[in-house]
Order: sequence, then C-alpha cells, then structure tokens
Amino acid sequence: MDEGDGEGRATSAQSATPDVFISYASQDAAVASAVVAALERQGIKCWIAPRDVTPGALYADEIIRSINGAKALVLVLSTSAVASPHVGKEIERASSKRRPIIAVRIDSAPLTMALEYFLSESQWVDIGADGTEAAFAKLVAAVQRHLTPTPMEEPKRHGGTAQQVSEPLRRTATSARPNRRLGRPFVAIISAVIAVIGAYLVMDKLWLSKHVAQGTPPAAVAPPETPAPAAIPEKSVAVLPFVDMSERHDQEYFVDGLSEELIDHLAHNPDLMVAGRTSSFQFKGKNEDMRSIGQRLGVATLLEGSVRTSGRNLRVTAQLIKGSTGSHLWSQTYDRTMGDIFKVQDEIATAVVNALQAAIGPRTTFSGDNSSNIEAYNYFLRGRYFLQKNTRQDCVVALEAFQQAIRLDPHYAAAWAETARTYNELGKSGWMPPKEAYIKARQAVDRALSIDPNLAVGHSILVALDSNFLFDFDAASKELNLARKLDPSLADLINSEGVDALRAGRVDDAVNTFRQATKRDPLNTRWWDGLSYALYAAGRLKEAESAARTSIELNPTSNGAHCNLGEILLAEKATDAALAVMSAEPISDTRITCMTDVLWALGRRAESDALLEEEKAKFSDTQAFSIADSYALRNDTDEAFKWLNRAYENREPYVSVVLGDPAFQKLRGDPRLADLLRKMTLLK
Repeated sequence: MDEGDGEGRATSAQSATPDVFISYASQDAAVASAVVAALERQGIKCWIAPRDVTPGALYADEIIRSINGAKALVLVLSTSAVASPHVGKEIERASSKRRPIIAVRIDSAPLTMALEYFLSESQWVDIGADGTEAAFAKLVAAVQRHLTPTPMEEPKRHGGTAQQVSEPLRRTATSARPNRRLGRPFVAIISAVIAVIGAYLVMDKLWLSKHVAQGTPPAAVAPPETPAPAAIPEKSVAVLPFVDMSERHDQEYFVDGLSEELIDHLAHNPDLMVAGRTSSFQFKGKNEDMRSIGQRLGVATLLEGSVRTSGRNLRVTAQLIKGSTGSHLWSQTYDRTMGDIFKVQDEIATAVVNALQAAIGPRTTFSGDNSSNIEAYNYFLRGRYFLQKNTRQDCVVALEAFQQAIRLDPHYAAAWAETARTYNELGKSGWMPPKEAYIKARQAVDRALSIDPNLAVGHSILVALDSNFLFDFDAASKELNLARKLDPSLADLINSEGVDALRAGRVDDAVNTFRQATKRDPLNTRWWDGLSYALYAAGRLKEAESAARTSIELNPTSNGAHCNLGEILLAEKATDAALAVMSAEPISDTRITCMTDVLWALGRRAESDALLEEEKAKFSDTQAFSIADSYALRNDTDEAFKWLNRAYENREPYVSVVLGDPAFQKLRGDPRLADLLRKMTLLK
C-alpha cells in the first residue's frame, strides 16, 4: 500500500471481495502495479491502495476489511518494505487471520526479527534469481494453488521456513529425450540420517523441444482421471527438500544439495523404495499435510529437516515421519563445523545406529564422488542446483560453478562429469552449436573417467554424447550396459531406454518404459513428457492428451508443456483448443515455433509463414529439426528433407528420433529417409 496518510481518506474505489491483498511500500509502487497486472490477467482479483479504497473511507478501515476478506496476501518484499511500519502491520494482520503470505522479493534486504517470524512459513518468489517474467509466472501459480486448496492442505509442514517458490528441479537428462515439443523433443550428516531411516524401515521408492520463451501464464488445465492408489511398501521413503534456516536464506543450493545426496545414498540400498528427486521436490516451499504427501508419493515414511549455517558452523536437524499418521518416528540435531563435514560421517552414523540398535547397508561410493576440499564441494552443489533449473542462463551459471570447483580440486571427477553434462545440455537444447558442445563435453567426461574409471555417471554421459552427437549407437549401448552395471539406480538409464525404443520405432516399448518411470517417480514431469510423446507416436491420442495435461498440472510454467499438449490437440483436429493452449506457452521462442504450426492448420498462412521465417533466421544452425517438422506439416517434402539433413549436419540430437516422430510419418516411404537413417547407422 501507499505509505503515509494511514488515517486519511480515500479517493477511488473497487468494491468486489478480493482474492489477494497487495502489501507494498510506496517506493515500490511500480513493481506492485506490475504484480497486480500479472495476477489480474489471470482473473485473480487484487486489492491495492490507493486504487481500491472506497472514496471517503478511512484507509485503516479499508485495509483491515480487505485483508480480512482476501484469501491471500502478496508482499512486495524490499528494503523499503522491511522499514515500513504499515507493511509490518499488514503482515501481522494477515498472519493473525491465517492468510497465506507470498513474498515477491526484489532485493536482498535482511529481514527484521518480526518479519522473519511472520514470514517463517511464507512462500517466496525471487525476481533477482528468476527474472521478472519467470517470477511472475511462479507467483500466479502460487496464488492459484492457495485459491483452490486441496482437502488435505490445512496442516502445516514441520520445521517450515521461508522458501523461494521454485519450479520442480530435476536431474538434467543426459541423452536426447522427449524434451517438450511433441514432434520436435547433494556428507557427514548423510550417513547418520540414512542409518536411522534404514533402521526404522527394517524394523517396521514434448514437445521434442523446438526451442525455448514469454507470454500470458497458462490457464488452469483440467486434471486427468486419478487411478486407484496402489499399496504402499513399508520399506519406502521420500526425502523432502530440507529448509534453509540461515539468517539470509542464501544457502538454498547447499540445502538442496544435502537433500539430493540423501536421496542418492538411500537409492543405493536394494531394500528401500525411494521416491525420485523431482517428485519429492514438488513439495518444496509448500505447507501440505504429511499424510497427503505420503499418499501422493506412494511412500510409508518421509524425511524432512532444516539446515542453518553461520560462518563455518553448521546445524542440521532431521526428522523421520510416518506417512499414514504424520507422527514423528525419530529426530536428531547435529552441530558441526563446515570443514569437518566429511570427517564426522562415521561418528554420526555410528551414534544413530547405536541409539536405534539397527543399521543400514552402506552406500557404494567411488573415488570421484566427493572432494576433500569443502569449498570445491560447495561450488559443485551450486552448479548442480543451477543446472537443474534447465534454462540457458542457469546452465551458464552452473558451468562457471563446476569450473570453479575444478580449479579448487583438479581431481574432482564428479565436477568434471557435471561439466560434461552441462555442455551436453547446452548443445542438445540449441543454446550452443552442437558440434562445439560435443567437443567440450567429451574433453570433460574423458577427464572425469581418467580420474575415476568406475564413475557411473561419467559412463551415462558418454551414452548421451555417443548417441546425441555422433550417432554411434553401438558405442552408446556398450556404455549404457557399463553404467547400468556400475549403478542400476541412475535415472538417466530409464530415459536412455525410452529414447532408444523411440529411435528404433518401437513405440509400444517406449510407452511401457516411460509408464513404469511415472509409477516410480509420479511427480516428475520429465517422465510424463516422455509418456505423452510415446503415446502420441503410438496414435493413442486421448491417453497422450491425459499425460500431457498431467505434466502441465505438475508444472504449469514449464517450457514447452503447452506446445506439447497443443500438438496432440492438433492431431485430434481440435484446432481452436490447440490455439488456446499454445497461446498460453510461457516462453516466447517456444511459443513462436508451435504457433507456426497451429496458424497453418487454421488457414492463417501469412502469419504462419512469417513465424517460420523468424524460426529459420534464429535457429537454422542449432535447431533445424524443428523447421523440418513445420515443413512436414505443410506436406512440403523437399524442404522437410532439406532441413532434416541440415539437422544431421548440425549434429542435432533430436534428428535421430525421426523414425518414431509422428510428424514425419508421411516421409517413411521416401528413399531419402532411408538414406538419412543409414547416415545415422539406424538402418543397415
């Protein structure tokens, strides 16, 4: 709200009961107005002063009445807001009325003790970290969740604190995958916690991306039918994202890294079923009932906790919760120094195991997994955190972090491997010329495997490089078998198997592979994308549509998800519905590429031609495959083959799945397709 004149009279009005109350300091009026515009474009009614104060009414009365009536409060959090007594009163009022608070942070101002208290369970959107467009999309999604609560949303997460609302993070795929466009596709403390989990469990787990973009955030998408819940294994656990309790809330990458390392450790125990990282991280920053989370993830127990860092000191609190009742089974706090993180692992594990008179099998480790240099390890975690955001700029930030880790510890095999993974992602997504990306990725992974020949992730990255850029599928198959032998739990292996099936035109096998993946990791959009693509390729359009809608429901702001669904709707001849869905695609470059197709299908040829020319000007050296897709839709066979061969010369990964891509079905009898397949050794 505007500061000053708290007892003054208003000058304008809006009478409807608001969905959201906007709290801000007057210095941030421009940002507040932009927030209102973003929300109201999605039909979310906002109350903001002075616009909506009834003429002649007292500001204070109107503010209290509006906060009481609103379903949520959105705070523009800044240095000015922290210093504003009016903002403080509004936050206190909303908190007393149990209204959810969503903070849009626009600078790094430290919180007062009072604000830290009132915001301890709020959700955060960080414009500095995400950028304005992505942040506003996340804000809309967060508000919409509060406006349509689920029946189990009332109870709060234990140990919650302010968290940045974050898109689901995921381990970046290493091999070519159905990536969005259909037709175009974290250690000392860890062992202690794992010992406790094991003890308890023993005593009682597309569009084929044309490109990447900004527009109106998506409208609500109808959820698919929910199947009957399967029986939950007793020996099952999900590691929820630990909470950053550091004073400045600036250790998110370290805290997420801890959670990831716990998942990785637990997944190596054959007696445990461990929920996948992406599914578990769907609940980051959310206040949901533990029983509901357990049901959605299909696990009997949940591990959550918090991390507080202060200089070189570290406090980790962990607690194990029974999913069926929400009751605590065990909790422990560990106070250590950061530099001792690796040395105290056995000490903590032994203490916990003795306390519970039980044990858990050790994790299989390899020499390159961790670094004895704690600073290098921190950079490694930072890199992995940004890589999983899966945007071009985040990949660049991740690459810089991995390279800094290597400078601090040149023998850090895992950091070399993740460097290779990042270059693979840059090349595969068209953010770097594929040939250049391959050379850099190959140099990095070769260095990783020279340090640790048994580093499973290194071999899985070779699978990606051999198939994505060299089209050497025999070599990729050998590396896949070796990676599976070294670490059968690697998620990358599932993706490789699904894509291999698509590449060979075995669409039913691809459907089965990705469907099994959705059962193991049910909230991972990567698997739902793969399933929707495979079903589309199999001609099972209604099932494909349902899978695509599930992906959007899980992550409404995900790049390409709306184009993915739109392509399926086009195949179903629902062109108007396709246009509406594709128009909601949040990333402009991605939206351009799918709008090219739907406009053509609608007969708006001049508009479609203009967008196609824009595609060719922007993406001919990195994503020619998608241009070929558009020409295939137009039945322009010669141009389609011209751009398919351009994609091959560019070494674009997605060209290798042309045989399983429905967009090119009409080309299957053309000898030029056989010639292209032979060049990629897909046809002998």
